[in-house]
Amino acid sequence: MVSCGQQTDTVTDTVAEVISPVEVTTISRTALAEYTELSAVSSYQQKSYVKANINGYIQSAKAVVGNRVTAGSLLFSLITKEARAIGNAVNQLDPGLRFSGVSTIRADQSGFITSVSHQKGDYVQDGEALAVISNQNSLVFLLDLPYELHRLLSNQQAVEVLLPDGERLEGQISGSLPVVDSLAQTQRMIIKVSTPQQIPEGLIGKVKIRKASSPNAQVLPKSAVLSNETEDEFWVMKMTNDSTAVKVPVKKGIENDKLIEIVSPIFKSNERIISTGNYGIADTAKVKVVKQL
Repeated sequence: MVSCGQQTDTVTDTVAEVISPVEVTTISRTALAEYTELSAVSSYQQKSYVKANINGYIQSAKAVVGNRVTAGSLLFSLITKEARAIGNAVNQLDPGLRFSGVSTIRADQSGFITSVSHQKGDYVQDGEALAVISNQNSLVFLLDLPYELHRLLSNQQAVEVLLPDGERLEGQISGSLPVVDSLAQTQRMIIKVSTPQQIPEGLIGKVKIRKASSPNAQVLPKSAVLSNETEDEFWVMKMTNDSTAVKVPVKKGIENDKLIEIVSPIFKSNERIISTGNYGIADTAKVKVVKQL
């Protein structure tokens, strides 16, 4: 019986430590403001109702929905049913009477016609509505402001209204209604705007309201600040040397779409903070800086 000895070689595998490529930035100081965005709806506060001034038939109708009119423009002409029945017979009997039985109706103010309720040939009664004119100069945007934010807006304050097509209108708070919606707890604010173009009623615009500001904020890009799932803890990854990053808890302040204010701690201007590649890396992680912003 031959005995064969077996020798087992133990091989130790060395796993190379993962080094994450990152981009870094430094702290900067700038004026920063935080805004909240709310919806506002266009409306014309002044509407002129064109009404019949006699009982009779509409002889001509020049009012067309969408047309712009000026004060004094002819909109309708009406003729009484008596004049329509006898025609020009009275004038033939006595030309001095100059009887026509025709009454003209003109626009009281400039604007554009939003509705026409009667057409040529219709019989109407005295005081009956024929058309509606919206006053171009009465354009406002109505903003339903949550009451907890009412201190942020005051009368005569300038605001900007952003329309869906990207146009920006300069506006001013001209007043507010002294009532609060009992369910939504919002107060209606009136924003007066001035524009030469015709804005349709019911158009929804966006109004940015400044909630807070800091004239000299310590800021970092939003990508540099990390948080937990409940967003009640925040931190950044700071470089301690050329290859090591450590976790530093921070307290954040106001923010916009690009920057976040760091209230504490106060970083030095030359300290490097990871801005890209920081997600998921552990404290005291090994990293490789590929770019410094």
